[in-house]
Amino acid sequence: MKIPPLLLILFILSAFLFAEEPPQGVPASSGGKPGMAWIIPIQGDIEPSLVTFVRREARRALDAGAAYIVFEIDTFGGRVDSALQITSFIMSLKKAQTVAWVRNSESSMGVSWSAGALIALSCSEIYMAAGTSMGAAAPVTLGADGQTEGTGEKTVAAVRSQIAALAERNGHPTGIALAMVDYDVELWEVKLGEETKVMTLAELERAESEAERNPAAPRAERGALISPAGKLLSLTAGEALRYGLIRGLADEREDLITLLGAGGVLEESSPSPSDSVIAFLVSAPVQGVLILIGLIMVFLEMQSPGFGIPGTAAVVSFLLVFGSSFLLGRVGSLELVLFILGLGFLAVEIFVLPGFGVVGILGIILIAASLVFSMQDFVIPSFEWEWGLFGRNVFVVFVGLVAALTGIAVIALLGPRTRIFDRITLKTQIDKSASEGEGWKDDGSVESDYQSLLGLSGKAVTVLRPIGRAEFDGGIFQVEADTFIEAGGQVRVIKVQGNNIFVRSV
Repeated sequence: MKIPPLLLILFILSAFLFAEEPPQGVPASSGGKPGMAWIIPIQGDIEPSLVTFVRREARRALDAGAAYIVFEIDTFGGRVDSALQITSFIMSLKKAQTVAWVRNSESSMGVSWSAGALIALSCSEIYMAAGTSMGAAAPVTLGADGQTEGTGEKTVAAVRSQIAALAERNGHPTGIALAMVDYDVELWEVKLGEETKVMTLAELERAESEAERNPAAPRAERGALISPAGKLLSLTAGEALRYGLIRGLADEREDLITLLGAGGVLEESSPSPSDSVIAFLVSAPVQGVLILIGLIMVFLEMQSPGFGIPGTAAVVSFLLVFGSSFLLGRVGSLELVLFILGLGFLAVEIFVLPGFGVVGILGIILIAASLVFSMQDFVIPSFEWEWGLFGRNVFVVFVGLVAALTGIAVIALLGPRTRIFDRITLKTQIDKSASEGEGWKDDGSVESDYQSLLGLSGKAVTVLRPIGRAEFDGGIFQVEADTFIEAGGQVRVIKVQGNNIFVRSV
């Protein structure tokens, strides 16, 4: 029994609805010792694939009994949503002490900037190697000229409150955290009695006012201006130690283990080949190409009987699109239901309703929406950076759809003439002797004497919508009708133009 290609695609995609959450990793060791450390690198751009990697490896560390989870940070930053997901996950870890380590080596950049600083502040302890730096965590977006520019106040306020909460919870200087993310924060070194502290200008002015009102209160003496208003704060390892942001300097792994008081390194995680493949598949260019291939292959499958190479390619393409996002936790019931409904509407438009109208357009919109939602963790954007990400995803899907529709139009016009489609479409050609009553020739050869078909009557072998195949005196040809014609309908050749055969229902 033949299974309709669209039904098979719907069945395979719907299986995701009932799939269990992918396993979060297998413990590397069942005999983890208390006091041991597990190192997880956070390197390169902060991307959605890194979120999955950090979650999986941290759970492996907990299952193995690690007492310290060390996040080795070396990054210029990345996506705000991914950074916030990583910080929220790190803050949720209760069974192990979380440690951020900004390392300096031959293969590293020695920086923890932007999203990297946000992740470091989510850890309970921070250590840095000499020659490294941390800071400049203000959210930015790409401008029309391709250059980075600051985001709106709403986004800055959201990140500012989050970074202040991280610093407050883990005992890090809140003023330093705020100065890293907000251009308006002015940061001072202040001697308060016998103690040297770091204060924002607002905190300093309150301390000075309190000393004037209450002679018994410690006097606030201004020292060096650490970060003036209008600039973002970045600290070297030495400055971070001086102002109390980090617990100590650790140039090598052994130094860090000694400072932590750990018994050694239980394991060091590293991205697997599957992590690299997923990161590649969820990149914008690859997603656009997969959407293009998937839609074109669906069109080609509808033009051929049974289920063949185009249908298989379509299934694989959409499985890669949704499957890779599913592994990152970005695909749920909403995305799959929208996609299945969209394919259903398109099937109704193609197989049931003649022409192309509201139902077909609605199907395309639903498919596009499902693809956009599969690329993000939210439905309706709330912050400016979410709107930027939403716009990027819409652009990727729009380009993929336009390219696919263009490709489908080209294939519909040139397909019958192009030999590359000979293996996936059935072509029957006419021998010159056909006009003399010797019959048709069906050996795959290329003939151009289609004029002999003019005026002949036959029947549609497939649905003509409007392109399909029809049979004339035992020969099967690719034809184009002037209207929607069901399979088995009687047709007559009304025009032959080159290799294009035009028919009309009789």
